[in-house]
Amino acid sequence: MNEVAAGKLIVALDYPSAEAAEKLLEELRGIPCYMKVGMELFYAAGPAFVERLKRDGYRIFLDLKMHDIPNTVKGGARSITSMGVDMFNVHAAGGLKMMEAALQGVEAARQAGTAQSEPVVIAVTQLTSTDQRTLNEEIGIAGTVEEAVLHYASLTRRAGLHGVVASAHEVARIKAACGEAFITVTPGIRPQGADTGDQSRIMTPGEAIRQGTDYIVVGRPITAAPSPRQAAEAIVAEMASALTATR
Repeated sequence: MNEVAAGKLIVALDYPSAEAAEKLLEELRGIPCYMKVGMELFYAAGPAFVERLKRDGYRIFLDLKMHDIPNTVKGGARSITSMGVDMFNVHAAGGLKMMEAALQGVEAARQAGTAQSEPVVIAVTQLTSTDQRTLNEEIGIAGTVEEAVLHYASLTRRAGLHGVVASAHEVARIKAACGEAFITVTPGIRPQGADTGDQSRIMTPGEAIRQGTDYIVVGRPITAAPSPRQAAEAIVAEMASALTATR
């Protein structure tokens, strides 16, 4: 097991209950990856499940995509930081002040002594299910998806956040615009031959690593596989090979 590659893998626990997630957690035990807790699982199982994962030694990406007025996001960020998560996100579409408020919430938890760690705070640019037609005709943003992503990435950097969630297709240009240290977390990852599902802008694990992304998010190709552990190990091996090739 390549621990560096495994540390760049975020497994999406897209389950309706804590009980449903337990089998996967048992199968993946010992693989030093992140676990992503999204809206479905968090709304069902709550902070107690996140805190239990932390006690078991997992690194947690809490994927709630906060998008509200700045004061509400500040309060949400303070509560999230008090849970001890390692990473969480907001929507860049909420604007500069809202993203700055998320960092203020982290600092408020730290000042109050409730912060268990200082989380990485990232912003969602455009969902990987968003294609050109959806962006222009439904969301009402002119231009290309890539232009919208780069605009939001630059705004996120101005706000002082650590990075963005974006398709692997935009990673190289984000890094060029915002710097190599600016973190990219890329969903829409599908191993060769896997079902694309509801994703529009996809890439294989190896391709995403070669583009320079910092983390990849993988859900159904692992969670719905006949052997989730074998699927995860194959993805880590592909990532490790790509990391070796880029050195």
